[in-house]
Amino acid sequence: MGNEKAMLAAKSTIAKSVGNSNPLIDHHLGADPYALTYNGRVYIYMSSDNYEYNSNGTIKDNSFANLKSIFVISSEDMVNWTDHGAIPVAGANGLNGGQGIAKWAGNSWAPAAAVKNINGKDKFFLYFANGGAGIGVLTADSPIGPWSDPLGRALVTTNTPGMPGVVWLFDPAVFIDNDGTGYLYCGGGIPGDPRPTQAQQANPKTARVLRLGGDMISVVGSASTIDAPFMFEDSGMHKYNGVYYYSYCINFSGTHPSDKPAGEIGYMTSKSPMGPFTYAGHFLKNPGVFFRSGGNNHHCVFQFKNQWYVVYHAQTVSQALYGSGKGYRSPHINKLIHNSDGSIREVAADYAGVAQLSNLNPYQRVEAETIGWNGGILTERCYASGGPSYNQNVTGINNGDWIGLGNVDFGSQGARSFKANVASTSGGKIEVRLDSTSGTLVGTLTVPNTGGTQNWREVETSISGATGVHKLFFVFTGNGSGDLFKFDYWKFS
Repeated sequence: MGNEKAMLAAKSTIAKSVGNSNPLIDHHLGADPYALTYNGRVYIYMSSDNYEYNSNGTIKDNSFANLKSIFVISSEDMVNWTDHGAIPVAGANGLNGGQGIAKWAGNSWAPAAAVKNINGKDKFFLYFANGGAGIGVLTADSPIGPWSDPLGRALVTTNTPGMPGVVWLFDPAVFIDNDGTGYLYCGGGIPGDPRPTQAQQANPKTARVLRLGGDMISVVGSASTIDAPFMFEDSGMHKYNGVYYYSYCINFSGTHPSDKPAGEIGYMTSKSPMGPFTYAGHFLKNPGVFFRSGGNNHHCVFQFKNQWYVVYHAQTVSQALYGSGKGYRSPHINKLIHNSDGSIREVAADYAGVAQLSNLNPYQRVEAETIGWNGGILTERCYASGGPSYNQNVTGINNGDWIGLGNVDFGSQGARSFKANVASTSGGKIEVRLDSTSGTLVGTLTVPNTGGTQNWREVETSISGATGVHKLFFVFTGNGSGDLFKFDYWKFS
């Protein structure tokens, strides 16, 4: 009877329906996504969109006041995403609870990330915008940190050679060419505000490219201007067949010719990463065309496992919750196709997204915050020993909540046991099910009272009937209306 009750009580998803790949996550938000591929995983770095509330508890429109940290998620299959938590970037005036890394920065908008082998070791670089006032950089020895501030100040400001005339010094993109040279793209805005001329709207000349030093944390020479028509914001750079593609969000101002549509992602090409660039077309319509709520358009083009993609944001989760996006954004990925002549085909953005690229191996430690789909859960900082940097655990677990994972391969021999690292003051159960929240029950793990919400214990149960490839669901059950337990990682054997 208990199992039946749990099945009936299973929560629905917010915006990412079972079987779809978009939005990438819906247990929290994430804006201005940027992709870094490394060792068979893609890492997505995002501005920390978080809901803002009026005193009566209603949702405010997004004022971007919460963009003080950077969210990170990663995946090897494009369906199941591991939540790596929030990097506490902005540190001015005690921001991020005094844990902010860049003590000079009041904001961390629109991140960009790169990896470069320096002196035989891979080093990671995370660029961010301090509002519209400059670009900072953090460094780490892994794509998820821990991160540090090597300069103690901004890398690029309005005083950097070649930067005068940039209205909004933000939205960085970083690109490392085959010879190891790094380049930083940034800028935006329209001069002449509040009454720009048509000429200023059509050719703002506010995009810049800077050559980086070999250390990736210094600038060489003067910035060059990219004369991107109707430039608004959101620089991007990728290289395909020897051609450099600079992409950006087209502005909403003035009268636009048909080949430069307002609020879409346009692109320019060059034979050099520093330009000059020639306008070539557009490839991603405003998210409002596909997902109702429009707003700004922010993207990153990347290659992963021999296929090209674009990651972008849209207000799908907030729209599902509140009926209107209110400016709160979530990440999405769709395929990007270069035509034989080098032009880029219009992207078909949708909820279906990308088909799962590989099966998940259940016989290794998997972070519980690895999520294909979910009903009702949240994540938080985890203090269990032995976890990754900024380790998270699943929380907000109530009766009927669940997590689903796409295409888990149990093999022909099948699983015999399941263990999980859990913490609780009340206890509950994890029902292990195949294919759906009400699918075949292959085992039930009893979560005991461990004596504290961060007192972790590994518990185990037997499994039978789990063979082959299935979607995998953990359905959480228990008495009481509160947080039943915390969930750190799991593993089958």
